[in-house]
Amino acid sequence: MNKMEYIYAALLLHKAGKKVDENGVKAVLTAAGVKADESRVKALIAALDGVNIEDAISKAAVAPVAVAAAPAAAGKAAPAAKEEAPEEHKKEDEESGMAGLGALFG
Repeated sequence: MNKMEYIYAALLLHKAGKKVDENGVKAVLTAAGVKADESRVKALIAALDGVNIEDAISKAAVAPVAVAAAPAAAGKAAPAAKEEAPEEHKKEDEESGMAGLGALFG
């Protein structure tokens, strides 16, 4: 099972103004048709203890923009390079995006 469902459940509770706790996460997962793993729910709640979710979201939203801006700026300063085929460029973007998400959520 993917860890993302647990994170999404916590974010949904937070966005709805509900308390992010074990019962809430389990209820969201169950409503989505996911069988909640008790140990994962407990681990998520323990990891979120003392975390300001709004602050974490705002910091996470800024980081990818700064990282994405650096290669774009470097590309403009460099002399014109060999043009890549659009299909190759798209594939590289998809791969790097998936790698970034994997690194973000373990």
